Amino acid sequence: MSLLLLVVSALHILILILLFVATLDKSWWTLPGKESLNLWYDCTWKNDTRTWACSDVSENGWLKAVQVLMVLSLILCCLSFILFMFQLYTMRRGGLFYATGLCQLCTSVAVFTGALIYAIHAEEILAKHPRGGSFGYCFALAWVAFPLALVSGIVYIHLRKRE
Repeated sequence: MSLLLLVVSALHILILILLFVATLDKSWWTLPGKESLNLWYDCTWKNDTRTWACSDVSENGWLKAVQVLMVLSLILCCLSFILFMFQLYTMRRGGLFYATGLCQLCTSVAVFTGALIYAIHAEEILAKHPRGGSFGYCFALAWVAFPLALVSGIVYIHLRKRE
């Protein structure tokens, strides 16, 4: 049982790390060259002045929704980990971790929805940038965090506390 708890806790911490990096780092879309776009700022390199020009990207309603969903997924994932630790030490033997599993399932839905909205509306970002580029590693990390959070939530729902 202790090995299972260790694996579940490690999976949860891995999901938290993936979500932190995906939400806060700067590579949701990679432009040709060394430029990349993130959820918070749009920074491009200006060759003529040899400086970075940064602007806020929150003028799009759908991008605000992606920001909110990714932050919500972080909050829910942290909450579910705290809830798991609380339930682990206070719940009676034989109890199920329903609340923790439900929080993790909500985390996976929030990540899925945020990444899907970004994928659908990526062309709108490219309208004011040079053609080309690809999704960055933060976008890929969000998609990796989604199934991991889903599996974690299902495991928590089926996990029963033993001695």
